[in-house]
Amino acid sequence: MRNDVKDYIRTHQERFLSELFGLLRIPSVSADSRYKADVRKAAEWVKDQLLAAGAGEARLYDTPGHPVVYAEKIISDSLPTVLVYGHYDVQPPDPLELWDSPPFEPVLKNGKIYARGACDDKGQMYVHIKAFETLMQLNQLPCNVKFMIEGEEEVGSQHLGEFVRQNKALLKADVIIISDTSMLSNEQPSITVGLRGLSYVEVELTGPNRDLHSGVYGGAVGNPANILCELIASLKDKDRKITIPGFYDDVIELTPEERKQMAQIPFDEEDYKKHLGLNALDGEKGFTPYELTTVRPSLDVNGIWSGYTGEGAKTVLPARAFAKISMRLVPYQDPEKITRLFSEYLLAIAPPSVTVRISPHHGGKPVLVPTHSRAYHAAELAYEKSFGKKPLPVRSGGSIPIVALFEETLGLTSLLLGFGLDTDAIHSPNEHFGVFNFLKGIETICYFYQNYRHL
Repeated sequence: MRNDVKDYIRTHQERFLSELFGLLRIPSVSADSRYKADVRKAAEWVKDQLLAAGAGEARLYDTPGHPVVYAEKIISDSLPTVLVYGHYDVQPPDPLELWDSPPFEPVLKNGKIYARGACDDKGQMYVHIKAFETLMQLNQLPCNVKFMIEGEEEVGSQHLGEFVRQNKALLKADVIIISDTSMLSNEQPSITVGLRGLSYVEVELTGPNRDLHSGVYGGAVGNPANILCELIASLKDKDRKITIPGFYDDVIELTPEERKQMAQIPFDEEDYKKHLGLNALDGEKGFTPYELTTVRPSLDVNGIWSGYTGEGAKTVLPARAFAKISMRLVPYQDPEKITRLFSEYLLAIAPPSVTVRISPHHGGKPVLVPTHSRAYHAAELAYEKSFGKKPLPVRSGGSIPIVALFEETLGLTSLLLGFGLDTDAIHSPNEHFGVFNFLKGIETICYFYQNYRHL
């Protein structure tokens, strides 16, 4: 690939950023029905940008939830076809008071774009549209390209599975590429070769038929908030190992050689703690922080509430207590089995003074990506050319549930070519994405296409 790729990106980078800012201003929060019109507006925006970039066809496919954007550029049936997956929906911006600038008013500061969705996944998804535009304008697109950009990833891709099953012919391709993960650093790129799976549940405990006076009834009536805390505490032992019977049955323990290889991944624990504002780390005994966040399962409370939480005091014994709990899973744990084991255990240990209701939400299977494929080698060479350094294969602690479905339904392997950093505060206040990463991502994807066509 000649330097005209870099020249084109450099010449048009201000326009690329301006366009991305336009997308970031759309509050496409899929989890909140109040933003339904905005989610669709974002879908329309993506469709229009794909057409402007050179797609021969682009349209919205309505689902019972939010629409899927599909586009394609077919050059020849004799050429390989790449299917690009991404999402245009974003996480809720709460808590708003912790943002330094409004979440849907993008700000460029110190070389970084601050906005909800800047990295996850609008910025990274838009990398692919701009790479596609670059190659189209330079008349260098070497293979067929299809785009499937959805609006429900942040709520578990609730309707994408059915869309994929109903449109197998439309989505026929040779490989899927996804940019919704991170790299080790701008100096040391990496390719994600593993994702943890997910089981997500909501727990509701009910005690008395109404909130009670804590003085009149406290001590005699079971307090759902107290009991919920006790139940959650019992889910791990003193070594932070999860106590649910059968939870680890399908976990494959790493060999000493595999652990030795993982130890070669750069990791500075002191810098890690400093970035998070922590004095110490906390996790399952016997494993490194990198192992704990990539190849070991975890269980965390994502939200908990009960009783009176307003200003001042109100001495009540609450009638109900709630918690949202996520469990990140590793090969070869099955999310449905883990959800069942969690539910059975919690129901078994709950005292009779409360009733327990467990509502499963979305989940997903863990994923391992082969590193000996033609597509992986093409990506490896692309990173090496754009960043000047060979990328390392790494595992991620996050989950992209749809990846396993692609393999099961379409028979396609996904390449996880991320350009964000773990410090980009995705899902958190002040989410951001480096301009360097955005532009390098466009360049790298251009090189990937060229390599993939000719390897």
